[in-house]
Amino acid sequence: MLIGLVGKPNAGKSTFFKACTLAKVEIANYPFTTIKANEGVGFVRVKCPEKEFKELSEKGKVCQPQHGFCIKGERFVPIKLIDVAGLVPEAHKGKGRGNEFLNDLREADLLIHVLDASGRTDAQGNATENYPVEEDVKFLINEIDMWIYGILERNWQSLVRKSKSSKLSTALAEQLSGLKIKEDYIKDIMKKLELSERGDAWKDAHILEFAREIRKISKPIIIAANKADRKEARNNIEKLKKEFPETLIIPCSAESELALREASKEKLVDYIPGNKNFEISGELNEQQKHALEIIKKDVLEVYGSTGIQRVLNEAVFNFLKYIVVFPVENEHHFTDKQGRILPDAYLLPQGSNALDLAYAIHTDIGNSFVSAIDVKTGKKIGKDSLLEDGDVIKILTSSRK
Repeated sequence: MLIGLVGKPNAGKSTFFKACTLAKVEIANYPFTTIKANEGVGFVRVKCPEKEFKELSEKGKVCQPQHGFCIKGERFVPIKLIDVAGLVPEAHKGKGRGNEFLNDLREADLLIHVLDASGRTDAQGNATENYPVEEDVKFLINEIDMWIYGILERNWQSLVRKSKSSKLSTALAEQLSGLKIKEDYIKDIMKKLELSERGDAWKDAHILEFAREIRKISKPIIIAANKADRKEARNNIEKLKKEFPETLIIPCSAESELALREASKEKLVDYIPGNKNFEISGELNEQQKHALEIIKKDVLEVYGSTGIQRVLNEAVFNFLKYIVVFPVENEHHFTDKQGRILPDAYLLPQGSNALDLAYAIHTDIGNSFVSAIDVKTGKKIGKDSLLEDGDVIKILTSSRK
């Protein structure tokens, strides 16, 4: 799974990325700060099953994650993020760093559009006032549509030739395989738009219409309405929600989240990402106290959180439809071979079964799968048993019955 952070220059993408990952990235108030794509690890937040087992809670034992971390029963599971170069109008024609930007997005399963909701940056990312933020949404969607259209248009004659000896849907699936598009999706879109399997029957308008539908499936978009702490942002966010009612728009403040995470790292505050509050735990100077008061007053009390964690959780669980499953070796002590408690957490698509989990852990475990145990119920389950979010599972193999 790969989630892409997109948007025009100077909208706060790099700050959003750093807030999610605490990675060292360059942040500045000028266009194209991000020249090459930054890749890093963010985290989704879920309830840790450590609290569900009396055997652990009564003895004061907690989980020991190999990857990610856990704070007071809140488990943070790693996901891969990519922050790409800023996008400007006509990027698909090569303007700005458009071609590099778009190519970096090929593998992304979902896009988070980090948008400057304050309206203080223009289409190129330069400082301004009262910029109509809805234009950012329109141009970004159009750029991605035109990028996909360009891929198809450049190769259309080859696709037409292939369609004469086989199905056009098959040829399109091959052409768009880099975008993770399945042939079944293509067939559904062609049926919906009443498009022929003969490529020479398509006009440019058909190709563009098809590209738009492909974008909706392969690159769903969530809008992170950034800089929501600024006074101009509130009205702009309401305008966005009215103009794009089918799009999830989440107010957020990447600067506030970054400040809280760094303060927590320095043990100045107790803060769990996604919470609606924090507690001061260290010695603060007056400037730090003032900054935290502003975050509390203008962000947390207004929106209930900084919005950053909510964006990531919405992306993974509600849009991409993943669940978290915890495999263990010992179903009585909830440990792996090394005795670590609940060390692993796997993100799997909804509809995954016990065998899918086995293969996700290791191919050899999948190949030697016999059955599994639902640790919470103690019941044995088969390979086709569907898994649920938060399940704790022990896999039984032919060499370990």
